Amino acid sequence: MTAGRHAWEASYPDNMRWNAPIVTGSLPALLEAAVAECPERSLLEFRGWSMSYSQLRDEAEAFAAALLAAGLAKDQTVALFLPNTPWHPVAFFGTLKSCARLAHLSPLDAPRELAHKLTDSGARTIVTTNIGGMLAGAIKLMEAGLADRVIVGDDSRFGGDNPAREEIPARDDVIRFDAFCASGAAPGAWPAIREDDIALLQYTGGTTGPAKGAMLTHANLTAAVSSYDIWFEALYGDPEEGEKVLCVLPLFHIYALTTILLLGIRRRAEIVLHMRFDATQVLNDIQAKKITTFPGVPTMWIALANHPDLMKTDLSSLVRCSSGGAPLPVEVGQRFEGLTGQRLAGGWGMTETSPAGTNLLPFGEAKPGSIGMPLPGVELQVVDLDDPHRILAVGEVGELRVRGKNVTAGYWNKPEENKVAFADGFFLTGDVGYMAPDGYFYIVDRKKDMIISGGFNVYPQMIEQAIYEHPAVGECIVLGIADEYRGEAAKAFVTLKPGAEPFSLEELVTFLQDRLGRHELPAALEFRDELPKTSVGKLSRKELRDLEREKATPGQAAKSSDTPK
Repeated sequence: MTAGRHAWEASYPDNMRWNAPIVTGSLPALLEAAVAECPERSLLEFRGWSMSYSQLRDEAEAFAAALLAAGLAKDQTVALFLPNTPWHPVAFFGTLKSCARLAHLSPLDAPRELAHKLTDSGARTIVTTNIGGMLAGAIKLMEAGLADRVIVGDDSRFGGDNPAREEIPARDDVIRFDAFCASGAAPGAWPAIREDDIALLQYTGGTTGPAKGAMLTHANLTAAVSSYDIWFEALYGDPEEGEKVLCVLPLFHIYALTTILLLGIRRRAEIVLHMRFDATQVLNDIQAKKITTFPGVPTMWIALANHPDLMKTDLSSLVRCSSGGAPLPVEVGQRFEGLTGQRLAGGWGMTETSPAGTNLLPFGEAKPGSIGMPLPGVELQVVDLDDPHRILAVGEVGELRVRGKNVTAGYWNKPEENKVAFADGFFLTGDVGYMAPDGYFYIVDRKKDMIISGGFNVYPQMIEQAIYEHPAVGECIVLGIADEYRGEAAKAFVTLKPGAEPFSLEELVTFLQDRLGRHELPAALEFRDELPKTSVGKLSRKELRDLEREKATPGQAAKSSDTPK
């Protein structure tokens, strides 16, 4: 870290220090410390079934022993192909205890993407469960020669009748999780884990090509936990036994993995686990189970803000609710706070930062559109878009670069990309933004999403923020399309709120004229029943960008004569 005082330190609460010691270690040691302090406390609650801290440790160790007995070594990878289920933390900590590394596969990935991640990571063991076609999908991957064995956790263990459950076939290469764990005895000594060992290959979204595996070490992930813990301890005090976190975000995504599972263990919380997001069930659980903490993504907050039962629900137990994973539309945050009195704090982070980055304060002056201040131990700078070694002054727009103990050393099997991913020891984020004089950061867009229209830089996120102010708009994505006059122009893809009537492009442009510059006004508008989302629920431009490219032919471009020049 650089010497001297950073601008954001002056905006920190009096009891928080940016240069507080960042504690690192191994992830199994993180769990062991919690077990030593509260072994019988409930860690997970899932469909009325619960697991204590010591039970997770014991089951993870049984899985680790079985992996070692099966010949798994330190340089091998185990792939987790799981939705939100207690099988995830057991397999996660068990694999790490064996000293092997992990790779997360998304249940929403296409078969081609799953094949790429298995091949790239070198994983030959897939851990899955028998629900929603996941077991069948894992077996197909294995039969295609991409894995040697499938270990399957039976969903029926957690009770309830579920028509989506699959029969587990009787075959040697498909092994029940419980039977597998019974196949190995604990070793005389567990393999030694070093902080700089790779714990996880966490694949990025692959918006510009095949997904890349960020190499996250034990030190990276525990440093991120430490940064978050220092922040929340200063804001809310020491963890109490009553802390209860609602997890509807997917644990295979870095946001939920770190800020819910790992941070929850550090803060000795109970995690109420949902397999998927359902707005009605979320509201019911907040009220009935006295949820204190609920992290979500913007699409979830949009759904809750529009839910007819929102104002009938007792939200008084909530101490902390936050939005992350993608920029929160300012109008949505303001509307939710106006309806409920709850400010959606949150901040910014990346897979590559494990994902600790910035956070907003839940009190004091609101900072609409800001991603907040760097967390303790995380350093942010703004550099020239064409020269990542040139640091820009306060208020100047450029690319954000970040460094800290939580930041990846690079991408798996990508030596050439790693050469250009860093500058002066900082990771280049690809996010375009600026720092205000008070140390708060603002992102205007992703570098790769920037539209150059008539020689002007146009940032889709700024247009989206303005479109979200339209009372009929539910969700919105803006991207650049070919334009024979400007070179590129903005196109808006919109879903409508329930009962809202569609509007014309001309009507939208009229609505936006006092909110955007002439060069920023959209040249095209398309209504859709729904917009594509990533596995974590973030709105995704990739699919729409691909569709626009398929529609375009050489020599043709989108017409924009119906909008002001």
